[in-house]
Amino acid sequence: MILLLEYAVVATIVVMAAIKASHYIDLIDRTTKLSGAFLGGVLLSAITSLPEFFTSLSATIFLDKPALCIGNILGSDLFNIAMLSVLILLAMRSFRSAEIGRGNIVVSLYMILIYGVMMLDYFGILDIEFATLNIITFIFVGIYALAVRHLAGESCEGGACEDEEPVTLTLRQIMLRFVASAVIIVVMSVILTYITDDIATQYNLGVGLAGAIFLGVATSLPEVASTIALVRMRNYDIAVGNIVGSNLFNFLVLCTADLFSRGDVYDYSDFNVVKLLFFGAVATLFTVPMLKCKGWIVRSLCAVCIVACYMGFLLLK
Repeated sequence: MILLLEYAVVATIVVMAAIKASHYIDLIDRTTKLSGAFLGGVLLSAITSLPEFFTSLSATIFLDKPALCIGNILGSDLFNIAMLSVLILLAMRSFRSAEIGRGNIVVSLYMILIYGVMMLDYFGILDIEFATLNIITFIFVGIYALAVRHLAGESCEGGACEDEEPVTLTLRQIMLRFVASAVIIVVMSVILTYITDDIATQYNLGVGLAGAIFLGVATSLPEVASTIALVRMRNYDIAVGNIVGSNLFNFLVLCTADLFSRGDVYDYSDFNVVKLLFFGAVATLFTVPMLKCKGWIVRSLCAVCIVACYMGFLLLK
């Protein structure tokens, strides 16, 4: 019980720090001429994915448990898409008329490609290594680079709303507070990894299941919290961009873990990891029509199917 309480406290601190970091990114967006699409789809998603980054590296480098790392990444991605689907269902009346940027749909297509590559690796078709690195690591880095290039090239439309509060901080003050929030996220995320490992041992959970549920959910809370805030402001395009961008960045985290891992980070020995791979791939397939189609029936059906994928992972033994 004490471990679960520690987990809850540390996870709460991670969420609060990540929300603060997201707020400062928004201030940077309003005080600089940087593209909003780039800040939301790349930088904001990278910041809210810092917990996945450091927990995954800690699981790989210090704990030497790659299944905990891959379970964290795949579990976090599936949880993110499921939560976005729930929000879409709850806000369908206003969401069905929302214009989702082409960049978010393109990133979702890249995600389908990534899951396809992982499927080939799982079945041993792409079982190739270069200097201890899996070939799919190189593929993922290339896909991420293409996605970032696409988002950075998108035009920035719109601007700050008239009813937004004026920015009273200087850019230097914003950056310092942002760095402080990021440091808190880093420290608490590393601690969260060790607590999760202790929970998996004490409650006799597989590392894949522990990574998917405890690490995957906890490290996804920053994305979910910021996305809920954006949906309440009816800023649906950036809300979607935060989720799909975070999911894409998570696979870059997996590539980094492969670089430092003493073994194969793409470890499918845990059945829970295999479930996450297949349910995640199916859920990602439904993401594209959910975002692209404007009809509320199609969007609702796709959202329900995505939520069913997450429930299927939890219920399938």
